[in-house]
Amino acid sequence: MNTKEKTKDRVVLSFEVFPPKKTSPISSIYETLDKLIELKPDSISVTYGAAGNDTSARTFEIAGQIKERGVDSVAHLISIGLTKEDLLKKLELLKEKNVNTILALRGDKPDFPYPKGDFEHASDLVAAIKENSDFHVIGAAYPEGHLECPSLVDDIKNLKKKVDAGCDSLITQLFFDNEDFYKFRDMCDLAGINVPIEAGIMPVVNKRQIEKMVSLNNIRVPKKFMKIMNSYENDKIAMRDAGIAYAVDQIVDLVSSGAYGIHLYTMNNPYVAEKIFEAVKNIL
Repeated sequence: MNTKEKTKDRVVLSFEVFPPKKTSPISSIYETLDKLIELKPDSISVTYGAAGNDTSARTFEIAGQIKERGVDSVAHLISIGLTKEDLLKKLELLKEKNVNTILALRGDKPDFPYPKGDFEHASDLVAAIKENSDFHVIGAAYPEGHLECPSLVDDIKNLKKKVDAGCDSLITQLFFDNEDFYKFRDMCDLAGINVPIEAGIMPVVNKRQIEKMVSLNNIRVPKKFMKIMNSYENDKIAMRDAGIAYAVDQIVDLVSSGAYGIHLYTMNNPYVAEKIFEAVKNIL
């Protein structure tokens, strides 16, 4: 079972960052990286812009910089609009930067015309990466089901296809109710999905941020969390600290329930990541 498949005798901890906007110098993220690296995570992943907003050059450069700084890095890679020739070039570039882990995604479909590419689904991209390289490949998982999937059962079936295509591990979309994660984990076990699963946690520091995430994804907001947002939405410091406390509470429960790992969506905020790390470091 996933709860017993740890490759370490402690819980894996990873962070996610995103590249700075194209109007900002890439070096603007390096101070953030240095602060996150001081926390000694197992890895830091770097996101990748959607089709039509390709940030792969920045993604790969930042992933390379993370590796140079002594921490394993994960480069996001999306399949929308990607050709086989493009894929081979990107794999070679990542190898040159000593990055050996990829988070393989289909990516969000943009609301404008875009080239179809050669990989319709994330599972197709996973299979192609494995066929042409020796990268460790991570897949995305959705504890409440993907927004475009009719049911969680159907989504688990699609996830099984990704794992069978070669995913070595999984990272989940953020969630705010741990019971959703435990139900999802049990369903994965029943479906024969036995690769390690990291639980995705996002500390919410403002109400607008979470409203946007909920509108874009199939994410349920529990009453407990709604109370926090409604109580502190007009006090930035209080909302930040309440969001940190809620994330810490989730992590403590997940770790005590045998979660393989925690993947923290940092939103490029090292202060929040540090506060959470300090609160949970002795249980990881």
